[in-house]
Amino acid sequence: MNPLKRFWQIYQSLAQMAILNQFQYRVAHYFYTIGMITEPVVYLVVWTTIANARGSAVGGYTAAQFAAYYIIWTLVRSMNITFTPYGWEWRIRQGALNGMLTRPFHPLHEDVAYFMGMKIPTIIMWLPIAAVLTWAFKPEFYLSWWQVLGFFITIWGAFLIRTMWMWALGLITFWTTRVGAIFEMYFMIELLFSGRLVPLSLFPPWVQTVAIYLPFQWAFQFPIEILVKPITPQYLLWGLGMQLLWILLGLLAVRLTWNTAIRRYSAVGG
Repeated sequence: MNPLKRFWQIYQSLAQMAILNQFQYRVAHYFYTIGMITEPVVYLVVWTTIANARGSAVGGYTAAQFAAYYIIWTLVRSMNITFTPYGWEWRIRQGALNGMLTRPFHPLHEDVAYFMGMKIPTIIMWLPIAAVLTWAFKPEFYLSWWQVLGFFITIWGAFLIRTMWMWALGLITFWTTRVGAIFEMYFMIELLFSGRLVPLSLFPPWVQTVAIYLPFQWAFQFPIEILVKPITPQYLLWGLGMQLLWILLGLLAVRLTWNTAIRRYSAVGG
């Protein structure tokens, strides 16, 4: 069989499994999705209140743009959910990786395909939430056809960036058994340089400069601002190039780490 066709069938099967699984437990998944919007709604209320009180833009964002930022944030955050480094602790200690290693494809493909499938129900369930938030907070979106298309592409690019780097981070577990402390440090750096807490324009210039050379904002703020700020096609293409760069660097980090880490694996299962 053609290798591309074989991988397409693998991805299709795993994605369908994820979709069916999420819809089978759709009530639990929907409450989980609603729970995840608590964080951005708090940010939304705080910053729209500040912008309205000042009567002018804050960090280049009006109240309506803050509303748009955090509404889009809810989808981008959901799209960025991937296999957590904590999961590697379980896979290694319990021997759950054994079964994955017997399959005729790299375990990375299994995680990418399954979590890609999970995003379809996520997007569908997000739409009514976004409609309610849009009605309540009156956001200002920029919805030219090329920005909408660019956003659709970049949210998947964001997913792949975070997948590669979460995978690379999780592989550290082969040496440490526990990765919690390292992941928490990584998470704090991500919060600072991603635009997840607030748009990066509200941070000092040095933070904005450093963020350009890290993967975090390309997985969070960049997809968001495509629909929130008046950007140029040149900036969109440059951002897509940065996403591709960080996907490839993450894939390289996974490949180099995996080849060494798998030689250390000795779990036999529980």
